[in-house]
Amino acid sequence: MIKLLLGPDDLARIRFALSPLEELVHSVPVLTGSGQHMVHRPWRARALTAVAGLDLGVLAALTSGPRFVADFLAPPPEAMSGRFTDELDAVAATPAEAVVNSLEELRTGQGLPDSLRPLYDRPERELPRLVATMAAYWRAAVKPVWPRLRSLSDADVAHRARQLTAGGLDRVFEDLHPEVTYAAGQLSIDKPRHDAVRSASGAGLLLVPCVFAWPRLLVLHNAPRQPTLTYSPRGIGQLWSPPGDTGPQPLAELMGRSRAALLVHLDLPVSTTQLAAYLGVSSAAVSQHLAVLRRCHLVTSRRSGRWMLHQRTALATELLLPGGG
Repeated sequence: MIKLLLGPDDLARIRFALSPLEELVHSVPVLTGSGQHMVHRPWRARALTAVAGLDLGVLAALTSGPRFVADFLAPPPEAMSGRFTDELDAVAATPAEAVVNSLEELRTGQGLPDSLRPLYDRPERELPRLVATMAAYWRAAVKPVWPRLRSLSDADVAHRARQLTAGGLDRVFEDLHPEVTYAAGQLSIDKPRHDAVRSASGAGLLLVPCVFAWPRLLVLHNAPRQPTLTYSPRGIGQLWSPPGDTGPQPLAELMGRSRAALLVHLDLPVSTTQLAAYLGVSSAAVSQHLAVLRRCHLVTSRRSGRWMLHQRTALATELLLPGGG
């Protein structure tokens, strides 16, 4: 059992953050087959082809050990939505001593895998090579789906914010993950092979939704890091499901095939650029369709950082149901 003690200052410093680096790190066991990946099978099939030729031995060993992941690979994000390049720069700047200490923790009394021995012996030389591999892996396997991952996590954070407003922290944590319980300033995380108690001591708590963490709850509790829970956002079951082409035929006849198809893709918040890629049309054309659909109260749009995210309304969902058009 891991217990995090949260004082009044910590409760005022609970925040959410999105991390493309977290998605990268936790996607590797899914890709290599060492993690549970049934729900991510469509992504895995495409990614295996995309990364052919990359040597992922070191990265796989770092993300699949007894502690599951080396701490220095995914430092807690500083901003609500970090940029991958900034996060990767932070990994590249990891002091050699911190790399070695992380590897010591990773092996938990057992010998290091042979693939990690060069990084342990010469971190100054091997860390830049690892960072270059992570950058290449990002471009091939994760970056193409990052807008979709971000949309799902954005929707989850919005949901948690509504829970916080309506029912406080009890509501936020009651369905965050089955391993988490919260009562009177104490978070208890049911991890049978761990026995730790940490007071956050004013550092607060960071909550990071991560699609590829599913179905696990990942806990970073070692000082001096900010206590962090990485959890699976809601809606993962539908993430990779290919939607129908245009929805019900009568709806396509009413509003046109392009606008009906656009609505089908808007089950989760999606960016303009992503919609254009899905439909094979220009971003300008997508924007024109969205403007019409907003005026008809079938789509809502909101800005999240640099992204404009769009999602269909309840009325649009009803129209997409069998017989709804």
